[in-house]
Amino acid sequence: MLSTRCNRWTAVALAALLLPVAAAAQTPDRPTDNAAQFPTSHDLKSLTTSGSYLAARHASVERDAASAAAFYRSALRSDPKNNELLDRAFISSVADGDIDEAVKLAERILTVDKSNKIARLVVGVQDIKQKKYAAAQSNINQSVRGPITDLVATLLSAWAAAGAGDAKTAVATIDKLAGPEWYPIFKDLHAGMIYEFAGKEKEAGARFERAYKLDDSMLRITEAYAHWLSRNKDAASATAIYEAFDKKLARHPLVQEGLRETKEGKKLPSLIDSPQAGAAEALYGIGATLTRRGGEDLALVYLQLALHLQPNHPLALLSLADLYETVKKPQMAIKVYERVPASSPLKRNAQIQLATDLDSADRGDDAIKILKEVIAQDSKDLEAIMALGNIERGRKKFADCAETYSLGIDSLPPNNDKANSIYYYYRGICEERSKQWPKAEADMRKALELQPDQPHVLNYLGYSWIDQGTNLDEGMKMIKRAVEQRPDDGYIVDSLGWAYYRLGNYEESVKNLERAIDLKPEDPTINDHLGDAYWRVGRKLEAKFQWAHARDLKPEPDDLPKIEAKIQNGLTDDPAPAAASADKDASADKKKEDDKGG
Repeated sequence: MLSTRCNRWTAVALAALLLPVAAAAQTPDRPTDNAAQFPTSHDLKSLTTSGSYLAARHASVERDAASAAAFYRSALRSDPKNNELLDRAFISSVADGDIDEAVKLAERILTVDKSNKIARLVVGVQDIKQKKYAAAQSNINQSVRGPITDLVATLLSAWAAAGAGDAKTAVATIDKLAGPEWYPIFKDLHAGMIYEFAGKEKEAGARFERAYKLDDSMLRITEAYAHWLSRNKDAASATAIYEAFDKKLARHPLVQEGLRETKEGKKLPSLIDSPQAGAAEALYGIGATLTRRGGEDLALVYLQLALHLQPNHPLALLSLADLYETVKKPQMAIKVYERVPASSPLKRNAQIQLATDLDSADRGDDAIKILKEVIAQDSKDLEAIMALGNIERGRKKFADCAETYSLGIDSLPPNNDKANSIYYYYRGICEERSKQWPKAEADMRKALELQPDQPHVLNYLGYSWIDQGTNLDEGMKMIKRAVEQRPDDGYIVDSLGWAYYRLGNYEESVKNLERAIDLKPEDPTINDHLGDAYWRVGRKLEAKFQWAHARDLKPEPDDLPKIEAKIQNGLTDDPAPAAASADKDASADKKKEDDKGG
C-alpha cells in the first residue's frame, strides 16, 4: 500500500504545480504573474511545519516550483519521516530543475518505496550523467511505464548501453520495443544516432533514411539525415533535404544555418557526441511533443531532465519556455529564454519571444530595447518588427508604432499577398490613434484591398466613419458584414449598436448594445455606449447605472470626465442623427472618391 500511496502523492504534487489559478486584473495582452516570492532563510526558519506546508501548497498552486521546493524541504526537516512531504519536495525540485537536490530526495524515497518510478527515472538520468551506465540501465528499466514513458525509458536505457560501448545491444533494445504507430519515428532516429556515435556510418544512414521517409517534416530527423549526407554522400544531397524542409516551414534558423553550410560544401558533424547528449535528445524530443499536445506535467519533468544532462540545449530551452508560456508564467519563461546561448542560431527567436514575455510581465521598456537591438542587426526582420509594433501599440505609443509598422511595410516582398493586410491595418490603428486620420483611412482601405472580408478591418473602418458622421451607408454595410462573420465578438456587435445610435435608431441601438454587453460585460466603452442608448429611449435610471459601471471599469483617462459628467447631468437634448448632420460631408467624400476614379 505504501508504494501506491507514494506514487499517488507524486502524481498529485506534479499536477498541483501546473494547475490553472484565477488572477486579478488579467487581460489577454498582459496576463498577471502572481508567482510567490522566493522564500529567504529567515522566512523558512520562522515557519512551523504546517506553515511551511501551507506556503508550499500555495507556491505549487501559483506554479512557483522553486518556492514550493524550498518550503516543502523546510517542512520535511521538521518532519523527516513524512512520506508525503518527501514526495512533494522531490517532485517540486524536479519541476524547478534542481535535479541534484531531486536525486538526494529520490534516493530517500527509494529506501521506503523501491518501485517509485519517477524516482527511478531521475536517479537513472543522474547515473547517465555520471557515466554509471550499468546502474543507469538498472534504474531506468524500473522507471515509469505507459505508452509514452515506455518509449523514454527504452531510449534512455539504449543510450546507457551505448555509453557502455555496446551499440548492438542498444539498438536491439530499441528494436524490441513495440507500441503505437508513432514509435518507429523515434526508434529509427535514435538507432541511427547510436550507430553514428559508434562509428557505424552505413547502418546510421539506413536508419536516418527510414526515419526521414516516415516523417520528413520533423526538424531533428531532417537535421540528422542532412548532417549524415554531408559527410557520407555529398553536400548537394544534404542541401536538397534542407530545401525540402524549408518549403514546409520557411526560414527556420537551424535549417537556414544548415543550408548556408552545405552550400559552402561543409561536412557537418553528427548531432550527438556523447551518451549524455543522446539521452538529453530523447528527453527533449518526447518533452517537446508532450508540450504541444497538452501533457505539460510530464513534459516539465522530461525537459528539466534533458537540461540537467545538456544545460545549453537550445531546443530544450525553447520548449521549456514555451511550456511556461502555455501555463501563463511569463516570468519563468523569461529566465529560460535568457539561458539560450548567444552562439545559437535560435538566439534571435529567443530574444523576440523574451521581449513578448517581458511585455507581459509589465517590462515594456526592456522588451522594446531588446527588439530594437534585434532589428538593428537586420532591418528587414519582419517578425521582430511586428513584435515591436505590437508592443508599442499595446503600450499606446501610437506615433512610434506607426513608424515601426512602416518599417515592416517597406520590408515586405513585392507582392499583394493578403497576409500583408495586417501591417496596413495595424499601422492604420496607430495613425488613427495619433490623430492622422487621412493616413489611417488610406491604410484601412489598402488592408481591405488585400483582404476584402477581414472582419476587424471592416469593423474598424466602418465604426470610424460612422463615429465621424461620414460615409454612413458604406460604414453600416461594413459593420454588418463584420457582424455576419463574427456574431459573437462583443466589440464588433458594439460597433453595430453604436452605428444605429449615430443614425438615430435608438431602439435598434439598445438591442445590439445589450447583446454586446452580454458578450463583453467588463468593457467600459460598451457600458458607456449602452448608457447613452438607454438615456435616448427614456430609460434614464438604467442609463446612469451603466455609466457608473463604465466609470468603475477603468475607462481611458480622456473618457472618464465625460462619463462622470453624464452621471451627474445626463445627456443634452437629443442631437440630430449623424445622417442629417453629415449629408454634406458624405456627399463631398463621395465626390472625392469619384474624382479619383473610385
